[in-house]
Amino acid sequence: ITSIMNRVRNLKNKYRNEENITDEFNYTKISADTTDNSGTVNQIMMTRNNPEDWLCFLLKLEKKGVPQMDVSLLNRLIGRYSQAVTALPAEKYCQDESYARILVRFAELKALQDPEEARDQFHLARLNCKKFAFVHVAFAQFELSQDNEKKCKQILQKAVECSAVPLELLETALQNFHLKKKQLLSDDEK
Repeated sequence: ITSIMNRVRNLKNKYRNEENITDEFNYTKISADTTDNSGTVNQIMMTRNNPEDWLCFLLKLEKKGVPQMDVSLLNRLIGRYSQAVTALPAEKYCQDESYARILVRFAELKALQDPEEARDQFHLARLNCKKFAFVHVAFAQFELSQDNEKKCKQILQKAVECSAVPLELLETALQNFHLKKKQLLSDDEK
């Protein structure tokens, strides 16, 4: 956990420094750049800078293609999710569902590139947003996709122990795990 937290701190410092340098320049052209959405990002960061605005922006960006098929889009999404995670302090938003969704989706996207980095991001999500069952289920699904059945089961059991909600989601995921299903939750159950 210490290693993960140090890594996150370093990333935050790196992106915070880069943002401070470019914010003044980008602020003058907020709506001029439509390809990389820096104007929208700056608007979010300069105004309320909350998880709901970030999540809405990120989900709209994802609709521009299929990250699994488009490496350019995947890289752009990972960059923007990274910016969101850096811009939103965990201690302030750890109880916010939109923040938890950003952390989980960032980890899922990282899994397409680097499973070890994805695992670190899932740990971070679980560490910061323990109360949300979907965070634990997403991490367990990742471990199952990596053929780590034991770890998958452990994550789900610990989620029950820490009283993540809704409990029904965890029970369904555990039931599907015991039935040897490859998906812990169907699209309907999600």
